Parts: sequence; C-alpha cells; structure tokens
Amino acid sequence: MTIKVPADQGNSQERKRLEKRIAQLCRFIGKSPWVFHVNSGSCNGCDIEIIAALTPRYDAERFGVKLVGSPRHADILIVTGPVTNQSLERVKLVYEQTPDPKVVIAVGACPTGGSVFYESPFTNAPLDNVIPVDVFVPGCPPRPEAILYGVVLALEKLAKMVKGEVPPEEGGG
Repeated sequence: MTIKVPADQGNSQERKRLEKRIAQLCRFIGKSPWVFHVNSGSCNGCDIEIIAALTPRYDAERFGVKLVGSPRHADILIVTGPVTNQSLERVKLVYEQTPDPKVVIAVGACPTGGSVFYESPFTNAPLDNVIPVDVFVPGCPPRPEAILYGVVLALEKLAKMVKGEVPPEEGGG
C-alpha cells in the first residue's frame, strides 16, 4: 500500500483529519501504538523527518505514538535505508523479535525501491524482498505529514488484525 499525499501538505484540515483518525484508531485498539525505528543504512534524511513527526509541531506522541527502545515492545516497525549487506541480518532479527500482531512501514525512497542504490551489489532494496512490508511512504525524504499518514494506514491495518479481519501472515506479522 503506497501513500499519496495531497498537494497542499500544509492543509490544516487534512492534519486535523489525520489527528482525529489516529485518536479513533488508538481507542479502538485499546492502547497506544509503540514504534521501533530501524536504520538500515540510510543517510539520516528520513530519520530526521521521523523525529520531526514527534516534535511539538506535529506531536504524534500526544496520541501515544511513541518511539521505544526495544523491538520487543513495538507494534509498528519503521525502517529507513536501502538495507545494506551489513544491516541485513539485523533487520531480519528485529522483525523476528517484534511480537505479533505487527505492522512494518518502509519510510523513504531507499527501502521503497532502492533509490540511487537500486541494483547495487551492496544493498538489498526494496525492503519487501527482506521482510513483509505493509505500508510504503515514498519520498526522499518524505514529509512528516506523509509519515503520519503512513502511521494512520498502519494503525488501520493493525486494527483489522486485532479484529481478525486480516490474518497476521497476510500483514507484516
């Protein structure tokens, strides 16, 4: 599932709609979604935008969307970077350590399709060749609004997994 961000990314109505949807999904799931970030060889452009989504301007933490220090506590994995050969086993291990149900978000052009590293012998992009991916957020780097929209799509998929509408093996989990 790929994200299409509206042309007017500064639209406050769109932002309010996303905020309302995140709050509704968190209430349905019954807990705050916790996120673990995996950098698999990125240039840190996407990582900075992920942090920007957590800062007071976008403030994803007020809905409970929180970065955690261990994949064992996470509901959502956010992966950035082209998955270098050095990080390949680590990405697989982190995915296995994350409890089910889980959702994987590929953030940026590198894990989505390889970007400038496409067909490089030192990378393993796209990410869905390595682990199952539920949501792709394209961009180099994507805007914080796009990342939050990706979180909304991931939460919707997680809610369907909790309800039993989507088996975990069809999702990232």
